[in-house]
Amino acid sequence: MSKTTVVIPNYNGMKYLKDCIESLLVQTLPSDIIIIDNASTDGSIDYIKENYEGELICKDGSKISCKLVSLSSNTGFSNAVNKGIELASTEYIFLLNNDTVCRNDCIEKLENAIDHKKKAFSVQALMVSLNNPYIVDDSGDYYSAMGWAFTDGKDKPASYFSDRKSITSSCAGAAIYRKSVFDKIGGFDVLHFCYLEDVDIGIRARVYGYINFLEPAAVVLHAGSATSGSRYNEFKQKLTAGNNLYLIYKNFPFLQIVLNLPLILAGIVIKGVFFARKGLGRAYMQGLMQGISKIHKGSDKKVRFQRKNLKSLAILQIEMWINTIKRFI
Repeated sequence: MSKTTVVIPNYNGMKYLKDCIESLLVQTLPSDIIIIDNASTDGSIDYIKENYEGELICKDGSKISCKLVSLSSNTGFSNAVNKGIELASTEYIFLLNNDTVCRNDCIEKLENAIDHKKKAFSVQALMVSLNNPYIVDDSGDYYSAMGWAFTDGKDKPASYFSDRKSITSSCAGAAIYRKSVFDKIGGFDVLHFCYLEDVDIGIRARVYGYINFLEPAAVVLHAGSATSGSRYNEFKQKLTAGNNLYLIYKNFPFLQIVLNLPLILAGIVIKGVFFARKGLGRAYMQGLMQGISKIHKGSDKKVRFQRKNLKSLAILQIEMWINTIKRFI
């Protein structure tokens, strides 16, 4: 019996849904599914209702349920997955992008991994390219003292990843989470809308003393940028720039921000130049302004400093310094 519910946020992803859901029907550990639709206009809602909503029969003959929740407007990734997490009654939540295909033992591998690490908040599956499953798409996120989130696995051979490894945060496109921790630290921050919301909650969990790690034996094929488009675009750069400023303010105590401020400012300048050369400088600056606005709006969400979290913050700081070096190697 699975202790996991799969939560899939969807926005105009009808062309991906069949392969995604069908891959869940052949799992060695079948799990109930909740799809949260963000007011799609591509026929996704009717497609799900006609083909998947209700009781489903899996390859092994077991039965699972597929629930569809249709939102009246596009409220973003964070709000959508929060709705799914609230509706689920299982011990674990497997957050899954709509543009993915899971290997048949993926949920079983993830559930076994998180079962054996009681301080684990999340475990990420190894995300590989849908077009070339021998190449890694995402192996987990790291966060540097420059205020940069990055994955060190992008475009590397999948065979390079054979052992579990600690990460700053899991990519919420294919990761299992311990539901009880959400009750303690809160859900995904809706002010993020999308982008870096998983880094935000991953860091928040780390501050509270939990861990996140990669389970490379669990594999998910990923198309990538199915909802937002290309890797670099105005929409993405605005949100990412603003969300990052807000993330720094929200999760770290004042003295830690001051400690990292020279590197944070350097990071902002370097990224500003980089995006300006790509014709996205204005979007990046607009994003920073939006970040300042989010700091004001989300001031009540700042993680409260507690002495018992000092060790976790110190470990996180050392890792961020190491990650700053790693980012340039």
